[in-house]
Amino acid sequence: MASSIARLTTVVLAALKNTLPQSESNGDSRLGTLSAPTLPMFLTENTPLPNGFPWGPLTAEGSDPYTQAPLTGVTRRYNFNVGRARLAPDGVEKDMIVINNQFPGPTIEANWGDWIEVKVTNNLEDEGTSLHWHGLLQKATPWFDGVPSVQQCPIAPGSTFTYRFRADLYGTSWWHSHYSAQYAGGMLGPMIIHGPNHLRGSQKYDIDLGPIFITDWYHREYFDLIKDVINTDVTKVLAAGRSSNNLINGKMAFNCSLTTAPCKDGAGVSKFNFRAGKKHRLRLINGGAEGQQLFTIDEHEFTVIAHDFVPVKPYKAKWVSLGIGQRLDVVVEATGDPKKSYFMRSTIFNDCTPSSQPSALAIVYYPQADTSKLPTSTPANATDLPSCADSNFPLASTVPVYPIKPPAVPEITHNIEIKFEQNATDFWVWKMNEVSFRANFNNPILLLANKGNTSYPENWNVYDSKMAKSIRIVLYNNSPARHPMHLHGHNMFELSSGPGEWDGTSITNPNNPARRDTHIIEAMGHLVLQYNADNPGVWPFHCHIAWHVSGGLYVNLMERTDDIKKRMQIPQIMHQTCRDWATFTNTTVVAQIDSGL
Repeated sequence: MASSIARLTTVVLAALKNTLPQSESNGDSRLGTLSAPTLPMFLTENTPLPNGFPWGPLTAEGSDPYTQAPLTGVTRRYNFNVGRARLAPDGVEKDMIVINNQFPGPTIEANWGDWIEVKVTNNLEDEGTSLHWHGLLQKATPWFDGVPSVQQCPIAPGSTFTYRFRADLYGTSWWHSHYSAQYAGGMLGPMIIHGPNHLRGSQKYDIDLGPIFITDWYHREYFDLIKDVINTDVTKVLAAGRSSNNLINGKMAFNCSLTTAPCKDGAGVSKFNFRAGKKHRLRLINGGAEGQQLFTIDEHEFTVIAHDFVPVKPYKAKWVSLGIGQRLDVVVEATGDPKKSYFMRSTIFNDCTPSSQPSALAIVYYPQADTSKLPTSTPANATDLPSCADSNFPLASTVPVYPIKPPAVPEITHNIEIKFEQNATDFWVWKMNEVSFRANFNNPILLLANKGNTSYPENWNVYDSKMAKSIRIVLYNNSPARHPMHLHGHNMFELSSGPGEWDGTSITNPNNPARRDTHIIEAMGHLVLQYNADNPGVWPFHCHIAWHVSGGLYVNLMERTDDIKKRMQIPQIMHQTCRDWATFTNTTVVAQIDSGL
């Protein structure tokens, strides 16, 4: 541990020279720089403010976030241009796929209840794309969830498509490509939805520092990695997941002597300002491809206030852990020396997800700190830190602010087993109930179901719950890897999680269980989740490790099938994505060597 910190300190010291312009490392993004803006409590431009807030009298404690989202009547519009760029986030040059020449991509910002409209133009010559708005429910707009083969066909090269959906939950999240593993190549960004604040009195924060993206980083292009992930050689499959570096807001200097690729020193690290004595809100997002992260700030502690899009009763922590796709909102009181600076650290759990450089650093400056000097702050004692085998977040101590009691007996239960094994052609794949998922880009399931077609090939992995009102999933992980499981269209009740098989009865906090949209199932363990079927659609449920979902660790959960057939009016623009895609694929063979998602 000490030698690793010393080695990184040498790299960071060189990086403080700031010899690499931001335009070369991160394009037009300002994240990670001292000029990055802080965020307001809510957006005020062209915004009605009944009771002084965009959401009026609604509160975190007293308003059901799933049924009482306000209707502000405001639309927030964004233009996203998808294209290739050669950037060097850590000094190593790489061909990337980015939005608006930014890595991380543009921040989407809205108030709870606003409409968000994103016009996406695909300037790639040889790849489709799509965008997913992670964690939003998409109630009344399930076709805009952004998953090709499920709700739409991919956005074809040269085509433009506009997503329009409501900010129906609030808190911290992100958007990302859902086409193959494109997002691991740079196509992602923050999504911040301002909503009610449940903190009172001395718990309130003063400054919102905004999104802090923590992402493992690969020097190889994503498609080259996919070629190893989908392979008959298990050594290549496992080695593909080893990341080259770890980034905070798109930055972390890399030692150029360790690579033969074009590399420039001075890529820099991310930097943040703290105001002495003030409380700062940090919006942590794990937007990586594989690595589970351990996040700390030297000589400071956190008050955790939200898991994913779910406000929770505040609790103290010296460290927090995030799996892929998970978010945490924390408040940090600036109790440090006003003349000092401190290291912010995010470290990949190397015992679960290997990395060549697992430790990312950033610097927090107090007002009188010497910005030319490296921090001399003391990291957390290694004996106080967890291993990746420890619980991500104990369910018993996670208490949502707004209580909801799920039905004790669900109308339907799906038992699903995860396995990693070779298929009939000797390729290593991930399976759920013996089936490895494979997307059909030309036939989105939701569009077919809307026309009355609910019979599909086995490898589409569709679980039709028909008109059941409550659905439980009992997931068994018979593999040696942990999986951050993400459910679209819902926040799931987390009823039980732990080693081995579920005993069939034990439920943690049955009157108000933990809720979130992404939960880690441990190796050789179980996860029991439940959700109320109040959102007709076809909702993906998958591991959020990019390489695992590429390998087929994915199912589709069809909900309220009769409503999809008889009541759902899907806009014609969704069918147009398929006409555009058909035109493209009539003359171009699509290199879909993985699941497609």
